[in-house]
Amino acid sequence: MPNVSVTARSTGWAVLTGTVLLSLGAVVAWSVATPPWSATQLYSLVDLLDGIVYGMLAWLILSRQRTGSRVPAVIACAAALGSAVAACAGQWQLAVGGPPVLTALHRWAWVPGLYALVVVMPWLLPDRPLDRFGRCAVAAGVGYVVVTMAAAVTAPPPLGVLPLPDGLRGVRAALLPVLPYPLVGLGLLACAGLGWRWRRGPVAQRHGLGWATAGSGLLTLAFLATLLPPVVPAALPALLMLASQAFFPAAVAVVVLRQQLWGLRLAVRRTLVWYLMTAVVIAAYCATVALLDRLLPQRLPLPQLVVTGVLAAAFQPMREAVQRRVDRLVHGEAPGPLLHRVAHSVGSTTEISATIAAALRLAEVRITEGGPQPPHPYGCPLTVPLTSGDRLVGQLHAWPLPGELLDGRAREQLTVLAPVVAAVVDLAGTNRDLARSRQRLAEVRDEERRSLRRDLHDGLGPALSGIGLGLAATRNLLRRDPERAEDLLDRLTGELTARAAEVRDMAHGLLPPVLADGGLSPALHLLRDQYARAGLRIVLHGPATLTPLPEPVATAAYGVTAEAIRNVQRHAGVDRCTVSLEQRPDRLRVTVTDQGRGLPAGPTSHGVGLHAMRERAEAVGATLTVGPAGSRGTTVCLTVPLEQP
Repeated sequence: MPNVSVTARSTGWAVLTGTVLLSLGAVVAWSVATPPWSATQLYSLVDLLDGIVYGMLAWLILSRQRTGSRVPAVIACAAALGSAVAACAGQWQLAVGGPPVLTALHRWAWVPGLYALVVVMPWLLPDRPLDRFGRCAVAAGVGYVVVTMAAAVTAPPPLGVLPLPDGLRGVRAALLPVLPYPLVGLGLLACAGLGWRWRRGPVAQRHGLGWATAGSGLLTLAFLATLLPPVVPAALPALLMLASQAFFPAAVAVVVLRQQLWGLRLAVRRTLVWYLMTAVVIAAYCATVALLDRLLPQRLPLPQLVVTGVLAAAFQPMREAVQRRVDRLVHGEAPGPLLHRVAHSVGSTTEISATIAAALRLAEVRITEGGPQPPHPYGCPLTVPLTSGDRLVGQLHAWPLPGELLDGRAREQLTVLAPVVAAVVDLAGTNRDLARSRQRLAEVRDEERRSLRRDLHDGLGPALSGIGLGLAATRNLLRRDPERAEDLLDRLTGELTARAAEVRDMAHGLLPPVLADGGLSPALHLLRDQYARAGLRIVLHGPATLTPLPEPVATAAYGVTAEAIRNVQRHAGVDRCTVSLEQRPDRLRVTVTDQGRGLPAGPTSHGVGLHAMRERAEAVGATLTVGPAGSRGTTVCLTVPLEQP
């Protein structure tokens, strides 16, 4: 592996091989001795578990570590080899009664590694430069381990292996009763340091430290239980030690996974699964065999056979369950339940982004519906396109937590979520477009009402008032001057006829009745005659008759044409425009052209009239273009797709 020395890899394999052989030796000796279960055997089980677990951890760090300090690897090696030696020596001492050195190794071989895990290892998480207090705490922990180990190896035979000068025996005798208490104190201090970094440290260094704090506290609590009064059951400290040694390595592995420490990634995840499975199988086997030994007659192989068969049958389901839990711990929620939650988050994209980020343990997730990638202090994100059908509706950008990396699994999970997120984003965009469309329709309706009010108030209203006044004057003239009264009645009759025609033209302008039958061409001829009386000449080009159109198409085409002609009359400053009709089997095209002032210099999409034309076009799936007509003037072109017969 790149950036890993051959010596480190060889050392890792040697430690792993040694711990495996020593653990097998301990199991063989236990099978030969078959000692009854007791607190001592539980401690031997702790030693066996420590040898297996920390042997794997030491191999993993040494064979794959690319960066950071080597001290954690040294501690893991000491814990692995020391615990495996203690387990093997203790079981063989029971099996064959061997030399006193086996008893000595069983009593103190585990001390340096396990004590260093309590008082030194927590200060090394996460991998960072130590401050002055951290360096002092590590030095105090190392000093305590050295003093304790010296006191252990210089104990009187058969527990000690080195002689102690006479002058130091009194010192050792005075230190020995109080040595367990500094271990608990230093362990609590290390646990408090972990907790402070978890709650108060830099954000990039907090991930996973909660698990490590709990593991360190549980490990210290196990040693504290050994100092409790004799009223506590003898098996309690051993059980606490067994639980802590099952939890603490997993907590360290979580920190490594969450912060990608020492360059370890996928291998730690696999090792964590293997470790948890091993711990569960060993604990279940030993606990169940011990229970059945007490319930069933002695010297029967039934307990071992039954437990072995049950564990063999349950191994695969257990492995899958452990794999799911580890994946969720490392990578976050599985895509299946998350898909359901995202699909029901038909709210803002902010809500969807927060749901995904929380479920997949990401620093942030953003959904953009266009434009460049958003800036972010965490650097370049993992970007997944969001497509609905053949359309790109947006992009999903995901940033990992500080100190973490996004791997192929994260991309796979986001890719699985992408279609559902795209559908939700597309639906949210459609809802926004619908809301804007409703607002524009309301604006157009209000403008049409204002226009109708002006026509009635400024045209028809004063005319009718004048006719009423004329009728009153006629009544006054009937007796005095009948001839003048008759002449005034003729003029009032003509005015009333003109105003009635104006009302009919106004009604036809709103929606000619011929459109109900799809008669676009007759409606445009009526529109031409109406504007001719107002002084605007409309030239119609196209077939004399058109194939009957669907009423929505005819109404939309007439509305767009009428609005375009109205704009010519109001804004173009000319007395002439051209309307061209072209009908094909697959489309209808209507073009209104004038040679007037042309389009204004600013945006052309903000006027209410243009909004109305665009809304009518979108309602029937048509395309509307508004642009210049050569050197001067304006062209409005509407293209409506027609269904094939």
